[in-house]
Amino acid sequence: MTAARLVARTVRGIEPVVADEIATLQVGRVSAVAHREVWFDSVDPGPEVLDLRCADDIFLVGTAVYGIGRSRADLRMLGKAASTLPLRELLTRWRRCRGAARQPTSSMRDRRLSGTDGSAPLSGTDGSAPLSGTDEWAPLSGVDVSASFLGRRNFTRFDLEDAVGEPIAAALGLPYHSRRGGVAPPPGGLSWRVALVDDRALVALRIADRPLHRRAYRRMSRPGSLHPPVAAALVRLVGARDGDRLLDPCCGAGTIPVEAALSGRSLSIVGSDIDRAVVAIAAGNGRDTPVGWVVADAGRIPLSDDAVDLVLTNPPWDRQVPFAGILAGQQRRFWTELRRVLRPNGRAVLLLSDVDGQLPDVEATGLALRQRYPISLSGTHPEIVVLRAR
Repeated sequence: MTAARLVARTVRGIEPVVADEIATLQVGRVSAVAHREVWFDSVDPGPEVLDLRCADDIFLVGTAVYGIGRSRADLRMLGKAASTLPLRELLTRWRRCRGAARQPTSSMRDRRLSGTDGSAPLSGTDGSAPLSGTDEWAPLSGVDVSASFLGRRNFTRFDLEDAVGEPIAAALGLPYHSRRGGVAPPPGGLSWRVALVDDRALVALRIADRPLHRRAYRRMSRPGSLHPPVAAALVRLVGARDGDRLLDPCCGAGTIPVEAALSGRSLSIVGSDIDRAVVAIAAGNGRDTPVGWVVADAGRIPLSDDAVDLVLTNPPWDRQVPFAGILAGQQRRFWTELRRVLRPNGRAVLLLSDVDGQLPDVEATGLALRQRYPISLSGTHPEIVVLRAR
């Protein structure tokens, strides 16, 4: 069997971070980095591909079809390509990546905590016997497709989904569950992804039962809560080492501290927020982690000077979440406090808007800008900034 092709879908702007994570975890060889995609190859991919925390989702590549333009007639070419996919090979790899025929590992237990173990059952293809060769797998519920495209087209995303989903379902002898009318497909099926960029249509099979960005620990949320893969990217960029002390002084629902706790490093982590009810949400989301939670004003952090090695945070900046406490009248105090509690040469990674406008205050307090990563997130365009204390 030739090497499998996989693709990680990402938030725009953190593709290099995802590529580094793939290389560091040795889950494959990165072959290409594109708009919201990182492609990689693996001779024998297994459950470790689901350990990627900075990716929105992971797929096995079925095919890439070129020449898909604006015309509805082009969808016939796409449907023909979908009808000739190597389904048995893809489903064999899909099952291996979900952990079939392998003993549970500590990594798999971690994925169960984060809700990405993808352990639903699998049946056969093309009318053949089940791929497992046993009765332990219940039948699949069907086939569903989620599609997106850039640019103007003379067809809808539902047309795109149906063009791929109907021939795949027919080849497998399974029901096809269209998303037209806003009807969600039933669980327990094969979920495919079609991404049409310029004239290239990627057709790929999701490995887990649900997108990796949907973390099971996130039991509650609130306005301004950070997208978990972006929080994981902040954790990765800060370069934490075992024994480091880490603070998030604007923790909100706790996404950043929880992602830090699940990063595989042995860290001392504190998450704080001025809103007692919000800290309660964070504590609920992080109840399976050793994070310490504190009600505190980010303008008066209850820590001594030089108390932490790392600061990771998504400060409010008076957008979805308004300033409160001391910061309502003294926004610059945030930077003064951050520098005060951060040891010399300590590192801070933040998600910020209007970075150029804030740089004078940042540098005036003794923090030096090291890197910046513009990203696109829910229609906004903030930046991830990496700072070091002088």
